[in-house]
Amino acid sequence: MTQENVTLDFYQEEYRTKLKDYHLSEDQSRYTSMPLEAVEVCQKDNTRYPVVVLYNGDPAGFFVLHGWEGVKAYSQNRQAILMRGFSVNSSFQGKGIAKKSLSILDSFVTKHFPDKNEIILAVNHQNTLAQQVYIKSGYIDRGVRVMGRKGELLILHKAL
Repeated sequence: MTQENVTLDFYQEEYRTKLKDYHLSEDQSRYTSMPLEAVEVCQKDNTRYPVVVLYNGDPAGFFVLHGWEGVKAYSQNRQAILMRGFSVNSSFQGKGIAKKSLSILDSFVTKHFPDKNEIILAVNHQNTLAQQVYIKSGYIDRGVRVMGRKGELLILHKAL
């Protein structure tokens, strides 16, 4: 049996077909955008970088890394990068992919964005499952709160 492998890669067109088949529960889709919608936004904004979470080479998850234009609503740290729109396709959930992808995110950011010293993210206060995953992955709640389109957001931080 082969070792199950989680890796990160910047979005490439070859991932489009599999990302078309991306599903989230109704509850999860309230808090995040679908990957191909996010890719379209990224193509119009050069401060956003779409990232695909690969599970044994198959697109299993997705998020966007957003530079200062995204960060400034949540932090004064110009060396931070914002992770937004994080999700794992429903058919891949329960395999530890979210946890593993968050554990390798630090080295991915350090490699591709060497000037960054912090990853931040905003998570809806009602999305307690996601909060637990982020906190177990080393993100810290410093008490910063911001109102988002869908309610109050907790801003979580992780130093690199």
